Amino acid sequence: MNVNGQTRYQVPRNPVSLMSRVYKHILPEVRKELDGWRRKAGNIPDPELRKQALASIETKQFHCEGGGIYAAVPLPARLILTKLIVAYQTISDYLDNLCDRSTSMDAEDFRLLHQSMLDAIDPAAEPVNYYALRQEQNDGGYLHGLVTTCQSCIRQLPGYAAAMPFIRDLAGLYTDLQVYKHIKPELREPALLAWWELHRERTPQLQWNEFAAATGSTLGVFMLFLAASDRNLSSTAAASIHASYFPHVCCLHIMLDYLIDQEEDRLGGDLNFCNYYESPEVMLDRIAFIVESARKDVAAIPVPPFHRMIIEGLLAIYLSDPKVSEQQEVRSVSKRLMKGSPLTRLFFFFNSRWIRKHLYE
Repeated sequence: MNVNGQTRYQVPRNPVSLMSRVYKHILPEVRKELDGWRRKAGNIPDPELRKQALASIETKQFHCEGGGIYAAVPLPARLILTKLIVAYQTISDYLDNLCDRSTSMDAEDFRLLHQSMLDAIDPAAEPVNYYALRQEQNDGGYLHGLVTTCQSCIRQLPGYAAAMPFIRDLAGLYTDLQVYKHIKPELREPALLAWWELHRERTPQLQWNEFAAATGSTLGVFMLFLAASDRNLSSTAAASIHASYFPHVCCLHIMLDYLIDQEEDRLGGDLNFCNYYESPEVMLDRIAFIVESARKDVAAIPVPPFHRMIIEGLLAIYLSDPKVSEQQEVRSVSKRLMKGSPLTRLFFFFNSRWIRKHLYE
């Protein structure tokens, strides 16, 4: 697979061909992988770890299905990428549940847990006891299995050496965010602001909450996994992909997620990056800016139509969520973002509603 050339003929270039591959290949293959991890999660000896592992798969399956878009390529790359994306996203979702519903508020505990995500992207890393700083210990090898599955898949990506430094950068930022956003509530914002000060020169166009949101997405990592299936991937090409996804595409992904979860997070007392804007109007202006910046960024890498579909698909998937209609402010923001929508976004909007109605209800 040649990301710098032949890939343009291998990845879908229009919504119909993309969704055809999604229905025919991606959804069945992702669900097959998740079924395997669900069985393993059900055998976890520790009741709390078992509960959170099963809950993360049950409630966040769509994360893996969405990430599977980056595996919408021909065999054999598709099967390797599907297995890798599902395993990596499952680590992310499992740890998010563990930290959100944690019996601990210890930053070092959270950092050690997320070391698994850094080890998963390093085929030479030796897994350690990621639970060493918490009470719950025995997961029956579940987390180690996820890590080693990622490592095994990565060894089959011939261009991974070029992509790895950029994947490590994104995974490191993701780990930092997960540590700071899950510590004691009164410490979260000061820690996030201090962290932003260390990185603000990287994204001077973003506010601190937008930078933090950008670090919370796995889309850049998944795109680099896809790129690494090309044995001719160069460091220059990998750097271009990294720059095209981080920060704006990644930021849009997570800001939309927070946008529709505002009421839910307010009731649960959870941190939400959309709550730091002065008004809904300011929030809309900032998200619109991020959307336009994302569209410009992906024009710099091969097969722009594929990446534009990712952007329009994100808008459609999140803005078609039933939670939008339940929140007046979010509903008005959604209407303005959808106003004058391109046909691609409208296609994904109605397709997302169909999927929810027929596949999840």
